[in-house]
Amino acid sequence: MASEASGSTDYIQHHLQNETVSLGAHPFWTLNLDTLATSIVLGIIGFGLIWWVVRGATSGVPNKRQAFVELAIDFIDGEVKSIFQGDRRAFVAPAALTVGVWILLMNAMDFLPVDWFSTLLFGHVFGFHHWRAVPTADVSTTFALSLSVWLLMIFFSIKIKGAGGFARELVSAPFHAHSWWAKLLLAPANLGLNLVEYISKPLSHSLRLYGNMYAGEIIFLLLGLWASSGVVGTVGSALLGTGWAIFHILIVALQAYIFMMLTVVYIASAYESH
Repeated sequence: MASEASGSTDYIQHHLQNETVSLGAHPFWTLNLDTLATSIVLGIIGFGLIWWVVRGATSGVPNKRQAFVELAIDFIDGEVKSIFQGDRRAFVAPAALTVGVWILLMNAMDFLPVDWFSTLLFGHVFGFHHWRAVPTADVSTTFALSLSVWLLMIFFSIKIKGAGGFARELVSAPFHAHSWWAKLLLAPANLGLNLVEYISKPLSHSLRLYGNMYAGEIIFLLLGLWASSGVVGTVGSALLGTGWAIFHILIVALQAYIFMMLTVVYIASAYESH
């Protein structure tokens, strides 16, 4: 039993390790090669296909590819329109399309059989010892995405309101006052609340996506362990894995949608005055 537990632990730990490359002596300069490579390849494939379909689009009856892309773009544009009241097609709607499609593709990597993809393809063909296929199950990916949205939110806040207006809003909202002494008295409380809000946004934005995808990855690994316990375990693993994969489709799509909508909400908040 002890050796079996040890083997299960080693199996899970092996598949949860990233293929890394070091750019310096400090651990900060260690990059997760599998996360970067998979994210870049998925971005090129996803948006390359969209570009190819849009480039060949016609004004007549669309084919299935064009109809699918048009439905996706119209859906995202409608969702952005319900939140953002400005010129959404200048930046916000394209950004939402980029975030939504890219994260959906990265999340969908969780459906690939982990042993076939990681061990057989990258282990035996390319010679990598570790290769995690799901970029969004790596917290560095979700934090990088959320911090990018956070910086865009601050950028648009300063662009729309000016540096002085942005700084003034930090100390004058959400508790408003009319007299100068009341404003001075409430300024520390306002600043503290706004700092908490600004810090919590990238944390909640990133950890929600990471937590759901990491949990899904763990469940697939646990179900995969059953396949090593004989014919009955293999059949049970296949059946339960199929059932979890069907349910996981909802999680994959929902988490991409939530991250995309929060991106729109955060950028839209930069245009609002408090």
